Amino acid sequence: MKKYLSILMCTILTVSLFSCSDSDDSTQPARVSIRLVDAPGDYDNVFIDIQDVMIKYNDDGDEEVEIGAVNTGVYDLLELTGGASVILADDEIPAGRISQIRLVLGDDNTVVVDGQTFPLSTPSAQQSGLKLNVNQDLEGGIFYEFILDFDADKSIVQQGNGGYSLKPVIRTELVAQTGAISGTVVPTTVQTLVTATDGVNTISTFTNSLGEYRLSGVPEGTYTVTLEPDATAGLQTATIADVQVTVGQVTAVGETQLN
Repeated sequence: MKKYLSILMCTILTVSLFSCSDSDDSTQPARVSIRLVDAPGDYDNVFIDIQDVMIKYNDDGDEEVEIGAVNTGVYDLLELTGGASVILADDEIPAGRISQIRLVLGDDNTVVVDGQTFPLSTPSAQQSGLKLNVNQDLEGGIFYEFILDFDADKSIVQQGNGGYSLKPVIRTELVAQTGAISGTVVPTTVQTLVTATDGVNTISTFTNSLGEYRLSGVPEGTYTVTLEPDATAGLQTATIADVQVTVGQVTAVGETQLN
């Protein structure tokens, strides 16, 4: 299985917007990068077969643009936590107002539950793609990075016949319009669920093998961060209050010791 193709275990950086002041922005293309991350899910693995990424424009009816350099492949969503991500596409496209990002899936979509692999029924996604509404103006000479936060736990539905279907729940954020929260949990050997909420938005991830975490695409506001260690570790849940998130910045909360 072609899983983990081009997975980048890199820190998601806050993207700064840039333009060429001595050029005509109306004729310049915009650059778009699309990253996939995942909220935690209660499965062994969730494999998604991504075959293409398309952009739909508001002003051109049904006209779509295919993004070049698409990293096609089968990805395990549950590997995309703790700051890990995969770049699905990175290319220059015409400037203008876009209405949708569309992910086209292949046939190799499966979920692993208690060691047993089940096919994921995804008829609508395979025929017309996963349509993600963005409604964003793209200006020439500007770099835009979209974060697609695929909520595996909410996206997998068990059917009455014992099978599973995929009804994707994906939160789409433009990094340049959001901030991020990063930190470290000690002991690093304990996997910890990290959740930030402001009462409206809730974003979560797991720590990686170094105890590090990064919550990306976080709307500006004041958040409470909850650090919940694996139940078998015998440690208490910790809470960090009044975490301020600012657009275009990474809020580092430092190291948290679990007791």
